[in-house]
Amino acid sequence: MSKRLEDFIRANKDEFDDLEPQTDLWSKIEKQLPVQEVKEKKREVKTFSLGFVLRVAAAVILIMGISFLIFLRSIKPEGVNLAAINPEYAKQQMHYASLVETKRTELKEIAKTNPELYKEFSGEIAQMDSTYNKLNSELANSPNQELVLQAMIKNLQIQTQVLTQQLGVLEQYKEAPKDPKNETKDI
Repeated sequence: MSKRLEDFIRANKDEFDDLEPQTDLWSKIEKQLPVQEVKEKKREVKTFSLGFVLRVAAAVILIMGISFLIFLRSIKPEGVNLAAINPEYAKQQMHYASLVETKRTELKEIAKTNPELYKEFSGEIAQMDSTYNKLNSELANSPNQELVLQAMIKNLQIQTQVLTQQLGVLEQYKEAPKDPKNETKDI
């Protein structure tokens, strides 16, 4: 029977080919489909939503942050354990180092009104700071670490004194009365 069907189709081929589908047939079919099916197809095309991307990004940042903290805790700090050399000197060094940082912060805040004076002051402190850094780098290899630690503490003490004086000068400069009578005028 299939042979006869094939022969029949071949014999009547011209009659089958005369019918063409209408050009707007697909749009008519699409209109007859339920609305939900069309929306589901659109959702299938969109694979990532903004919320999904943000959740993934937040998870990645969180994992990287935790990994970084674990890494920081696993590395050993470089340098010498000052408390192992002399616990009393280590306490003094920590005290003066924090005092110097506090005074530097104060100096930066006050110096916003007079940047030229701050530039001069910071040059002096930079010299003492470079000496302190040199002593700190020599501490690990020094045969007499206690003596170097004493020199570091002395340097920090001097930095504290200088910073205190500089802060006093800035305060006096700021509080000085500006008398217009004392100013000279060019005639």
